[in-house]
Amino acid sequence: MNLPGTVFLAGAGPGDPGLLTLRAAELLTDCDCVVHDYLVNPAIIARIPAHVERHFVGKRGGRASASQDEINRLLIELTKTHKRVLRLKGGDPFLFGRGGEEAAALAEAGVPFEVVPGVTSGIGVPAYAGIPVTHRAASSVVAFATGHQAKGETEDLDWAGLARIETVVLYMGMHKLAQNCASLIAHGRSADTPACAIQWGSYARQRVVVGTLATLPQLAAEAKLGAPAITVIGEVVRYREKIRWFDNRPLSGRRVVITRSREQASELADLLGRVGAEVVEAPVARQELPTSWDDLDAALRNLHSFRWIAFTSANTVRFTWDRLRALGLDARAFATLRIAAIGPTTAALLAERGLAADLVPQQYDAASLAKALVTRESLPPSVLLPQADNAKPILRDHLQQAGCTVTTAIAYRTVPVPFTLDPELPVDAVTFASSATVERFVSGLGRERIAALTAAGCRYYAIGPQTAATMTANGLPIAATAEEATIPALVQAVVRDLATT
Repeated sequence: MNLPGTVFLAGAGPGDPGLLTLRAAELLTDCDCVVHDYLVNPAIIARIPAHVERHFVGKRGGRASASQDEINRLLIELTKTHKRVLRLKGGDPFLFGRGGEEAAALAEAGVPFEVVPGVTSGIGVPAYAGIPVTHRAASSVVAFATGHQAKGETEDLDWAGLARIETVVLYMGMHKLAQNCASLIAHGRSADTPACAIQWGSYARQRVVVGTLATLPQLAAEAKLGAPAITVIGEVVRYREKIRWFDNRPLSGRRVVITRSREQASELADLLGRVGAEVVEAPVARQELPTSWDDLDAALRNLHSFRWIAFTSANTVRFTWDRLRALGLDARAFATLRIAAIGPTTAALLAERGLAADLVPQQYDAASLAKALVTRESLPPSVLLPQADNAKPILRDHLQQAGCTVTTAIAYRTVPVPFTLDPELPVDAVTFASSATVERFVSGLGRERIAALTAAGCRYYAIGPQTAATMTANGLPIAATAEEATIPALVQAVVRDLATT
């Protein structure tokens, strides 16, 4: 008899991927099937390995893609063919997440399950708006209620009881905001009670409207605030003015696309996130092992025959080092070599492997690296260039023109990756960290879609002059170019331009 798999009822938090619990993050990569809702951040879904089966069963704008009974049956059926089924919900599964209904259905069917609590939106979202749901000077009691009742149940809430609670947090129900506020006033709550509505809480596109019970419905309507949203009523709302921390950063409310491969995007995503941007990863390529190691192996076994080895990216360091170790060699193999790195990030990765860069040019580009290397030598030296299969020949050509003997060896391949951008979500900026990402972005998205993005106000940023030149050649207007070819400088360029636009 085959035993059924286990269902993990997990909360994904209100939106910010950083609020995902350790247990939920572990399950994302350790399950063989995921059933998820609309309110789970796409950045979290993107962490699911490609081989994992996915089922979307979310509700959007009142349109249900699956009824609750259908979802219950799906979970039970999936456990017949999968060992670990992750049911991922926005917020917490047991607080207005219908996790209790799903758990009961699983229990009745004899299916084993575990519950993984998440950060509930009723606490996490106000916190991201600078509102504590309790405060010793303002509220020692908080009530959580759903502002959207099922058909025929509009009067089920105890409005008289809620009107007496110091802090009231309403989930959902933006289309009934006026009715809900009126109900609280009708049952004794002062019309002047501070109140706010928070849409897309904890996302970079978070929007907050503050008023009173009397004015909030009109203010929210004027701001065109809609679902998903949380409503907070009570004196605690006043604290937003003092402790607002999340949606007042330089790029708050801005959506920025990163075109780097997922393996390389972490630093850029982290720095953009720190200044408030909502980061959308659209990796246009991934790095893979070369089809043949012959050239690199021959070069690595004869490093003593070169005067210099030049690393032009972090990837060349990683792949070359991994191959060196696979050949049974270590840092001692570089003892007779001088090492050049195109920039500080590349030099730092070399240092992590016990290799000190002898040369880092003042400008972090191929032409500057070639010039700096040649000026170090009285005679043109022999140079080894580990590189990608699609590397541009700029460094090689400059070195050869200076009389250097240059040997190139493929250290990795760059493989295009299909990608999409949700047409319903506006894009404020796209960043490019190499010429290759520009070319793949343009070919992958198509000039018609790019023209539409540009017409809608999207701005494009280059990490350096070479990347900027490729952008110009592909018809992308350049909003700004980083002062130096580093990720921090690229972020600074985005902030300086986009924050004032």
